[in-house]
Amino acid sequence: MSEIDQIDRQILRELGRDARLSNVRLAERVGLSPSACLRRVQDLERSGVIRGYRPVIDRARLGAGFRAYVSVGLSSHTKASQEAFEKAVALAPEVVECHNVTGSIEYLLRIEVADIEAYKSFHTDVLGTLPTVSAITTFVVLGSPKDDRA
Repeated sequence: MSEIDQIDRQILRELGRDARLSNVRLAERVGLSPSACLRRVQDLERSGVIRGYRPVIDRARLGAGFRAYVSVGLSSHTKASQEAFEKAVALAPEVVECHNVTGSIEYLLRIEVADIEAYKSFHTDVLGTLPTVSAITTFVVLGSPKDDRA
């Protein structure tokens, strides 16, 4: 795909709001014929701009209403240390996002668990057992006035 134009941006905005829109309804919202709209969506998919369609899950309704962001510093900055850390957090269901970042820490995690006790267990039994973890700072989410993932 060479260039994203205003209509493509509208398509992406509408699908971001509701990825289950029928092609006919999407076409109406962006002012295209259904066939032209479908071609554009398929082009966006083929080019990798649209990588997939996923449900938005309310994890609080699944018993994971406590959210926190956790910064993690490592004592060793080798490739092996980073790979070991990433492998460990990939296995932890409490970690819903893991980002390798720049700055004074190496990783930023988004954690979703049932409550503070479940978080304490994760902090102690998972993060606290990883040999290269040298610093953990927890930021408890009080509210999310804007979250485009929801």
